[in-house]
Amino acid sequence: MLPGTPFHSRTAPLCAAHNWRRWGPCVVAGSYDLHPEREYFAVRTSAALFDVSPLYKYAIRGVDATRLLNRVITRDVSRCRVGQVFYTPWCDAAGKVLDDGTLQRLGESVFRLTCAEPNLQWLYANATGLQVEIEDVSEQVAALSLQGPSARAILQHLCPADLNDLRYFHVMGSQLGSVAVEISRTGYSGDLGYEVWCEAAAAPQLWDLIWEAGMPYGLVPAGILALDVARVEAGLLLLDVDYTSARAAAIEARKSSPYELGLGWAVDLRKENFVGRAALALEQTRPAQWRFVGIEVDWLDVEGLFNAAGLAPQVPTQTLRASVPLYLSDEWVGYASSTVWSPITKRYIGLAHLRAPHFATGTSLQMEVTVEHQRRLASAKVVELPFYDPPRKRS
Repeated sequence: MLPGTPFHSRTAPLCAAHNWRRWGPCVVAGSYDLHPEREYFAVRTSAALFDVSPLYKYAIRGVDATRLLNRVITRDVSRCRVGQVFYTPWCDAAGKVLDDGTLQRLGESVFRLTCAEPNLQWLYANATGLQVEIEDVSEQVAALSLQGPSARAILQHLCPADLNDLRYFHVMGSQLGSVAVEISRTGYSGDLGYEVWCEAAAAPQLWDLIWEAGMPYGLVPAGILALDVARVEAGLLLLDVDYTSARAAAIEARKSSPYELGLGWAVDLRKENFVGRAALALEQTRPAQWRFVGIEVDWLDVEGLFNAAGLAPQVPTQTLRASVPLYLSDEWVGYASSTVWSPITKRYIGLAHLRAPHFATGTSLQMEVTVEHQRRLASAKVVELPFYDPPRKRS
């Protein structure tokens, strides 16, 4: 049986739905209620508390820590200041993405790398000849994600420092009650949010502090089903759903480069050599073959298809993590990898991969929709990402 996280003693009594899902080496709540709607709206209107402890976490220290990370990730670590957080992918020698995650610079030669899948062996393989210490601290460090418009106000009740001074994608050390923490202005919801990191032994105490401070603000515990809807609205990738790790891909066609995943901005070809640089430099000189985009499905078209069958329209209210074909004039031009009805924008949206030259914003497409066991086509169009981007996220 998979273990719970360090917060399990607090989350288990709240999980009325008994809806547990596997996340890496642990189980976490899929939803606390029978339906995640209340949890989702808490993210957008008040605040929601997510247990994100299953993330893999690696402490990287030493005089060559920067050299190792610059050898591995696509961004230039020398530009990451102490107290800053980088979102970044990393690639194999062919320039295909292995994983993505965040890099926190906690000190001049102290970093924490977080990711979705195990990468310890990859880090060790690239550390040959370097004076660096790599430690898997996944089980020693617990993490909560507090997301929503009231997140700052809730944390400010506990934090002695002024959180207005903590900029987007930055991190600082602090003390919440008697619990030593790092607070990062990060999250996976596309909204105002913070992630709070502490020693695993202090996890229950940290939960209690935030829970009590959040009660006047309508704080609710939220599971990964609600987070899945929010991250699609934010246009954020999910490993094993929106792309396949190059180390797990069965065929070459399933591998993707950062440019094909909309992450070209996170590739710094100006820095010293890194794994995959030569392949990425060559790819940049060629016209793009694939692009990661947003699509919006025509609601009236979907409604008409279901009405013709005598049915009320049916769309996924929880994120559909499945490949759905996209067409242009009967030609297959790509696929949607995550689709969902967006409650906040009132649109049927999806994250999609499209072949050249069909990925320009405004391009008209058709997406497969199953109506009464038959595959139909509904109109769709390419739109800019993200679908939802409130100013408070960065303010």
